[in-house]
Amino acid sequence: MEAGLISVDRWAEGSQSYFLTHLHSDHTNGLSPKWSRGPLFCSRITAKLFPCKFPGFSLSLLRVLELGIWYHVPLVSSLTGSETVVSVMAIDAQHCPAGAVMYLFRGAFGFMLYTGDFRWEASSEKAEMGRKMLLSALNGMKVDTLHIDNTYCNPSYSFPSRKGAAKQVIDVIAAHPEHDIIIGIDNLGKEDLLVYIAHVLNIKIWVWPERLQIMHLLGFHDIFTTKTSLTRVRAVPRYSFSIETIEDMNEMRPTIGIMPSGLPWVVGSVDRSTRFFSPPLNSVQKNCSWNINEERDNPSKGLHLLIYSIPYSDHSCFSEIQDFVNLVQPANMRGIVSSTSCYIDPRYFFGRQSNYLNSLRESFEWEEGSDRLKSIRKKLDYGRYKIAQKCEKSPRQTRVDFSCGRVRRVRRKKRGAKILEDQRNDG
Repeated sequence: MEAGLISVDRWAEGSQSYFLTHLHSDHTNGLSPKWSRGPLFCSRITAKLFPCKFPGFSLSLLRVLELGIWYHVPLVSSLTGSETVVSVMAIDAQHCPAGAVMYLFRGAFGFMLYTGDFRWEASSEKAEMGRKMLLSALNGMKVDTLHIDNTYCNPSYSFPSRKGAAKQVIDVIAAHPEHDIIIGIDNLGKEDLLVYIAHVLNIKIWVWPERLQIMHLLGFHDIFTTKTSLTRVRAVPRYSFSIETIEDMNEMRPTIGIMPSGLPWVVGSVDRSTRFFSPPLNSVQKNCSWNINEERDNPSKGLHLLIYSIPYSDHSCFSEIQDFVNLVQPANMRGIVSSTSCYIDPRYFFGRQSNYLNSLRESFEWEEGSDRLKSIRKKLDYGRYKIAQKCEKSPRQTRVDFSCGRVRRVRRKKRGAKILEDQRNDG
């Protein structure tokens, strides 16, 4: 795609139209109430939540996209000065109920798909609807460029469905009938988990006032409360979720904490003030990976005598990423998250599954069996081997010293894409 036309989850100058996948802070870094660089396209639910996230934002800039409908965005080519049209369709990303979408773009460049954060579970009816919608929109064509959520693009990440993980949360709560329960969550997301807990246990759940407002905007009424006397289950901002908080609560009443996350955390050297979503927690990829396939297996990790970690993830695990790549068969792909140690370029694992090699062969007219093509395949195979070897054997990779806080900082810096002309052919 030609440079300067569109940007996704990136808010700097230099584009004519901007697209927002959802309102998590790592995708809105650079947005503010005073932002006014162009029209901003988003889902209807995201538009509804915008005044809460950015009070004073000029809502006249918002362009609402309904799911499954092609919209045509007129733009001006910076190269020729002539008008060009890019078509776009929003598809439910199943990342969270708060309006997360992926974008399928169509134009002279072919098809480009930007997933944003997503999780299409194999057993999910909504995900199946999304798959059918995407394939119908492609109409037999392949994706030329795929920008994919590679948060858990590592074979060590294999966690259960969200429903299975939610059942594990219920099991933990049921095993502590005399305890207050503290659940760490974001300002957006995990709504389905909280609603499930409320329905199964027939209780209300406490949330802080700003979160209650968001719940009401999302249509969740009569489930949440700000009165602590009405419930023993409380959802708190995850930045306030710490050992110190849980231990102090236990001086008044028996209390346990539950941390729903796709990342397997264990405690290194921590003191009472350590927050479980900020330094200095460590992820031990080799010895603490989520290889859990049974829906009612017992994977909850005791990070502390009073705290449980449950593998409830709103991001696709490795096998789900693999299934998605198989579905769209992209000619080229890149991850939307980049880091040096914990995330891996999806091409290392899925380059052979995609049409990447075929695209190279067509571009340079390499014939099957040619020395040049054999050389490239050999290098790709060796690269996949070395990456896998490092993840499994290297001491530097088996204990990765990073915290969820650092992950968030990396995501805030690295998320988003300014769509450039040369990205389609960039290997």
